[in-house]
Amino acid sequence: MYRNAKAEMVRAGLTLADVAPHLGDKGVTVATLSQKLNEKYPMTVNEAKDFKRIVKSNLSLEELFESFEEAC
Repeated sequence: MYRNAKAEMVRAGLTLADVAPHLGDKGVTVATLSQKLNEKYPMTVNEAKDFKRIVKSNLSLEELFESFEEAC
């Protein structure tokens, strides 16, 4: 699970429904974004960059998408 990404989204006051349509070239569904943030599906580099831009995070991509297991 990408806890930092989820936390940054909450800090920005955004929901999955706010972010999902703006990821990648065509957007993704809310369900797909949820699965990507829970590491069930891979997040592309472009989607990760879009996510960072949308939530206006100051974290690096590495920090933003650090897996919970990696942090332990």
